[in-house]
Order: sequence, then C-alpha cells, then structure tokens
Amino acid sequence: MAISALVLARTVAEVERLHCDEDNATPQRIAQVVLHDPIMTVKVLQYLQRNRNPHRSSDITTIAHALMMLGTSPFLTHFREQSSIEDRLGGNAAAMHGVQLVMSRARHAALYAYDWARLRHDIDPEEVMIAALLHDIAEMMMWCFAPVLAVEIAERQQRDRTLRSEDAQRAVLGFRLLDLQLELVRAWQLPELLHVLMDETLTRNPRVQNVALAAAVARHSAHGWDNLALPHDYAHVAELLGLSPDEVAARVADVATHAAEEWEWYGVAPVLPAAPVAAA
Repeated sequence: MAISALVLARTVAEVERLHCDEDNATPQRIAQVVLHDPIMTVKVLQYLQRNRNPHRSSDITTIAHALMMLGTSPFLTHFREQSSIEDRLGGNAAAMHGVQLVMSRARHAALYAYDWARLRHDIDPEEVMIAALLHDIAEMMMWCFAPVLAVEIAERQQRDRTLRSEDAQRAVLGFRLLDLQLELVRAWQLPELLHVLMDETLTRNPRVQNVALAAAVARHSAHGWDNLALPHDYAHVAELLGLSPDEVAARVADVATHAAEEWEWYGVAPVLPAAPVAAA
C-alpha cells in the first residue's frame, strides 16, 4: 500500500530549489529537507523499501542511508513533482493549523530524541530521530483526510485540559491513534525497526523510551511550558539519561530554542522556552 499523502509546501519548494542547483545538492542538504517533513520522510523510506534490491536482507532505516542507495539525481527527479498540504487544505483554516501544529511538534520531538540518543551513545541516533518524527503520523493523516474528527478530538481536550489524548481519541474514534499508526507502518511496508521503536508497550527498551519520552515532552510543551505533565516527563528522561531533572530541562530548552528558529517551515509561531518547568 503506497502512501499518496501530501507534503509541506516548503518541502516542495526546497526540493525544487535543490533540483535547480543539483551540483550543490549534497546528501546532507537533501536529508535536512526531508527530515523537516514527517510525511516526506515516510514517502522516501517507503520508496526505498519497495524498490530495494531483492537480495538485500537488511532494511533501510535512515534518510542518509536511503540517499546513499538512491543517489541524489534520481531522488530529485522522482520527488520533484508533489502536491502540498496547503493546496489541499487551503480552504480549511482549522485543519491547516492542526496539521501544522502536529508537524511542528513532531520536529521538536525528533530533535529531542536525537539529542538524547547521542548523549546515550545510541548505535544510530538518526533511527531514533526518525521514529520520534513519525510518532504522530496517524494524527497528521487525520488532519489531512478526516479533519472533522481531528477537530472534535482537539475541542474535547480544549474544554477539558485534564483529558488525556488517548482518552479523547477513544471517545471519538473508538481506538487510539497509536494503534492505527502501528498498522499504518506495516501497511506502508516501512522498516520493522520503526514499528518496534514506536511500540510503547516495549517499555524496557531504552530506544523505545527515548522515542516515547521525546514525543511526550513535545506534546506537553506544544502550547506552553507550564504544563503540569512536564516535571513528570523530565524525571523519566533524567532516569533514562543519568542526569538531574534540572539538567534535562536545560537541554530541552536549548533544543527547543534551536527548533523555534525553524518555525517558518510550519507556519506556527514558536513557544519559546524562557522558563521550562523542571521537576521539584
């Protein structure tokens, strides 16, 4: 099942820019573009999975590896013509804002996960980064293709700030988006490793913890740094990394400040971490 989803207008523009300057389109520059857009990341990984050498036994789990296998020129040719989310949702301001928020949140989660994975000396931090970037891909799909349901979930949580995301999803959809997401990973034939890293039932796996906690911190700080769940998140991250909660809060603030510089990718004004809440 191929994903025919849309990508950000900024992604379309950046790929076109790279195509027009192909001599300077290094794999590093291309990877930076791809890793800003969760849906583009899915499309690249799926394309490589579906077109890889049948004699190759191992999955391609990073964008850097994907570009090495595909080559920059074939990549730019294949992914040059794409439709944008903005074109599809231009007349639906609520849906457009919703998907922009989730994508911005996903980028924050990816950067947190990468920072922590490097600190943990993870075998491949980009794998953890991609799993965090794609952690909420099902929610992005819902905003793009079922915005009425996405708006209802968001409105329930706005009315009741104590309502957990999973409870709101079950009330509206009858299931958790994470469950749908794991099914999508399989249906899209993405690397099995991504399924493992996004499966939050595997709580003893430190790489899974890394991904889940990065997604949690990004979600809980998306609307401000006074969320009461953040001290709890920092305490768990501190245990994972062997740091104090205050040290974790400081690292999160540094990464979030860097991520805020990229806000134009998503059209979402940054929530600057002037005073992140640490655990007592």
